Amino acid sequence: MASSDPEFAHYCCELLASAGRCVARRMFGGWGISVEGLSIALLVDLGEGDTLWLKADDITRARFEAAGCKRFTYLAKGEPKSMNYYAAPSDAMESPGFMAPWARLALAAALHAHAAKAAKRTVAKSRAVKTPAAKPKRTRAAPA
Repeated sequence: MASSDPEFAHYCCELLASAGRCVARRMFGGWGISVEGLSIALLVDLGEGDTLWLKADDITRARFEAAGCKRFTYLAKGEPKSMNYYAAPSDAMESPGFMAPWARLALAAALHAHAAKAAKRTVAKSRAVKTPAAKPKRTRAAPA
């Protein structure tokens, strides 16, 4: 599960430029590609050569599947596991123009994931912070 070609990583960033300024970083023997800190793609060789895997979610998954894109699936302890990433369509790998709609889908999935995490943090914080109950004020009795 490795991808070590920095030139391919650079090329993929050029393809994905319509999503924003891409940054490729080495990660777990492959590459992670992000835009403004949001992970939108992986470059990993799962045995069929270096492949650009684009982030997907429940909203965007159908578009990838309709285009015949393969889901990111690997073996862990002999069991198949998958992640919400799909191989980029082969024709999209030819130019930034062909990749643009797929790059936007990957960015949308990353934004959805980021918003969901932020919402969970907000709920967790609201549950953790409890306002103290107001204590009744004590008043002195007036002298008789």
